[in-house]
Amino acid sequence: MKKLLLLLSVCAAGAAQAQKIPDPRPFAKTITADDLKKHLFIVASADFEGRETATEGQRKAAAYIENDFRNLGLKPGNGDNYQLQYPVFQDSLESAALSVNGKSFTFNTDFFVPVTGDYTAEMGAADVVFAGYGISDSSRDDYKDLNVRGKIVMVLGGLPQGMQMPSGRAARRFAFAKQEAAQKNGAVAILILQANAPRNVREPKGNMSMTEFPRAIFPNSFYITETVAKAIAQNDFAAVQNGSSRGKSYPANIHLGVKKTTLHLQSSDVLGFLEGTDLKDQVLVISAHYDHLGKRGNVIWYGADDDGSGTVSVLELAEAFAKAKAAGKGPRRSILFLANSGEEKGLFGSQYYSEHPIYPLEKTTADLNIDMIGRIDPNRKIGDSTNYVYVVGSDKLSTELKPISEGNNKKYSKLELDYKFDDPTDPEMIYYRSDHFNFARKGVPIIFYFDGIHKDYHQPTDTPDKINYDIMEKRARLVFFTAWEMADRNEMIKRDIALPTMSR
Repeated sequence: MKKLLLLLSVCAAGAAQAQKIPDPRPFAKTITADDLKKHLFIVASADFEGRETATEGQRKAAAYIENDFRNLGLKPGNGDNYQLQYPVFQDSLESAALSVNGKSFTFNTDFFVPVTGDYTAEMGAADVVFAGYGISDSSRDDYKDLNVRGKIVMVLGGLPQGMQMPSGRAARRFAFAKQEAAQKNGAVAILILQANAPRNVREPKGNMSMTEFPRAIFPNSFYITETVAKAIAQNDFAAVQNGSSRGKSYPANIHLGVKKTTLHLQSSDVLGFLEGTDLKDQVLVISAHYDHLGKRGNVIWYGADDDGSGTVSVLELAEAFAKAKAAGKGPRRSILFLANSGEEKGLFGSQYYSEHPIYPLEKTTADLNIDMIGRIDPNRKIGDSTNYVYVVGSDKLSTELKPISEGNNKKYSKLELDYKFDDPTDPEMIYYRSDHFNFARKGVPIIFYFDGIHKDYHQPTDTPDKINYDIMEKRARLVFFTAWEMADRNEMIKRDIALPTMSR
């Protein structure tokens, strides 16, 4: 019995020793407002042209991040490469034509086409069927008793009086509701009478995509002005405007044409790898997206807060961990510093990594994602606006996330942790809108750090001179303290909560 007790005592002492984590504060001090500012005035400079995915500006930013990782002594995160390339596709419009009874109308003056949604085709018809607002759902069916199979239909844009625009995810789906209804009823093309269309000159390129082949092909859409609609309906235009002529077929020789090509582009994530010690086969990911919205003409969307702030924080965290390793205090687990591109296009880079992981996701303990931590939310009316951060997702996937986060904050940072965006009914749906979500949907526990929406969000005015570098330093250090414990604790983060479903 005494030998057994002695053995248990030795094991307990060994376990206690294994759980002792070195003091992170000396290395956290290397994350400074001055260094963050120095990096950000480069990353969010005019030289990088807004860092739009699959552009020269994005490639310059990737090279800057790669060079910093190399100088810090991080290993390439993708075999011998610091970058993980992935394909990007973008439709480019070559021409669009619309004529009624031999009269040709002008693209971007009388009509425009959604380049991504339409396909290359020429078609003509001798009449056009008016289908009201073109809505067909559980509350309303503008196609009831209409035979539009093989026909070109004309519909009113917007919603009928008394019908409310849905919010959240449903609003994004509603953008394609008219095309879906036309497709369901067999129409070959849809003319949408849009008030004041075109509101601005459309660029002849569509949205970017990660696939060359769409999941569904809708009827070609043409957004038309009153000028075009009057040429079709002629003296009956007033009945079209007020919707009273739903179901009427207007005789008109109409020709529609779209010709486009698909550009085959490429983008990349940047991966810096810091190898751990006894638990090096397990990985902690620290991520941010370095892309933004690019430039249009001479106007640049600098993206200083979104997400230059997260990008340069990742660089500073990488430096702090590299210095810790050089001092013999390196992490037990390996750390992947992951700078994603394509976030603004639809979480492309993190989606590609999550579907082609360099390091097994089942061995990935967590992802700490940083997306906008340099500004103050003007809509936050509680607490200290200079001493908070929104923490998103710590109540999901693992019961261990929040205690680790709150424990490190209480011990070191003493920020106000705001959980506003954890609310599943919040209309902004922030949990689903940054790169952490592609880890979460694969079951990897995540915490997302965020400062809120401000007036410069997605505007050319999001510039580095507007960043609060002192609070950014404090927020970045909180991520570092949290990462330090996650990389050194004995066990991987538990996965004991089911992935939440999208509620809208």
